[in-house]
Amino acid sequence: MAKRASRQASAKVRALFTEPAGWNPLGSDDELRDLSYVRRVRPMNANQKALLEAIDRRSLVVALGPAGTGKTYLAIAKAVEAFEAGTVGKILLSRPAVEAGESLGYLPGDLHDKLAPYLRPLYDALSDRLGARQLKNLIADGSIEIAPVAYMRGRTLNNAFIVIDEAQNCTYTQIKMLLTRLGWHSTMVLTGDPDQSDLLPGMSGLAEIAGRLEALEDIAVVRLKDGDIVRHPLVASMLTVL
Repeated sequence: MAKRASRQASAKVRALFTEPAGWNPLGSDDELRDLSYVRRVRPMNANQKALLEAIDRRSLVVALGPAGTGKTYLAIAKAVEAFEAGTVGKILLSRPAVEAGESLGYLPGDLHDKLAPYLRPLYDALSDRLGARQLKNLIADGSIEIAPVAYMRGRTLNNAFIVIDEAQNCTYTQIKMLLTRLGWHSTMVLTGDPDQSDLLPGMSGLAEIAGRLEALEDIAVVRLKDGDIVRHPLVASMLTVL
């Protein structure tokens, strides 16, 4: 009798949580799994909306703000959107290879393996937008390139969407070099939080660069605030006292 009651209860639970047709909880079907990544990003507040609109209107955008305001994610989402629409032929993401207050020592592997820990946040954001399978294919054919700042010198980036992440860990000279890589039919978004630099005091050039560029009409400088944080509410609370 107890077993029959248990089976009936289990049947009721299955009826409440019916799996959609063709869904596999293990995600063995890569194409089906990647369908969940095909979606448009919508702003969650006025400053995020201003950032997205600025990217649509300007070839160079500087996005400043605390952690968790969606600067990098929104920039990468717009990069993927432009690439899929055929507006640009390539996505290039870059960030400085600067350790956050601790030394990792000598990392094993080739150059790609050594840089992977520093560039991991960019891979994560791209994977969330494209899915792991498509991201791997686009990196393999060169449509998406992820590179450290040190490898940007001497290049001219035409027909590309460029995102420079964690720019607060770049010096004034490095940021100037990066900005002058902008070529024809390209968009560049520079993101960072001037209050969270891992460089020695006074070395970061992001705040000064942003202040100077703000005077130019053809360049947008968007400043996100603590109230724009979309992570856990405690993040915003902590930043007000830390």
